[in-house]
Amino acid sequence: MVFKYCPDCGVRLDEKEIGDEGLVPFCSVCQIPRFSFSYPCVLCVIYNENDEIALIKQSYVSEYWVGVAGYVKQGETIEDCAKREVAEETGLTVDEIKYIKSFYREQDDLIMFGFICKSKTVAFNISKEVDQAQWFPANEAVDLLRPGSIIQTLAKEYLQVLNR
Repeated sequence: MVFKYCPDCGVRLDEKEIGDEGLVPFCSVCQIPRFSFSYPCVLCVIYNENDEIALIKQSYVSEYWVGVAGYVKQGETIEDCAKREVAEETGLTVDEIKYIKSFYREQDDLIMFGFICKSKTVAFNISKEVDQAQWFPANEAVDLLRPGSIIQTLAKEYLQVLNR
């Protein structure tokens, strides 16, 4: 997000030279810089004890199967966000979680934190925003994801962890 006006007082921001940052949007009333930022999100590959990957269908997102994703709430860690999103969208409980790496998604100005999450194989309890959820063998799951997508890249990372 790029600020043009101060989110606190509403005054139009000026540019001000600030140390090594160079010219940044600055509020002359509040006397603070208003740095631009990308929205933080999590993206999760969920696997089980059988090395299967859980994928979801969300018709409003894509025609492809996708992974669980969601926005980080204020005051929430990215790990807690990943666990919450998995629980909200699939009804699964994350038993183990491993941060893999971050991805930048320019078209939405998102910084996505990629996780691999382990859960037990239990029945899904999907949210209203999910049309379908299903476990797939890991190799098959990778092929069901949109080619070149961030979730496919993350799923391939999981396959490398399995040494496949």
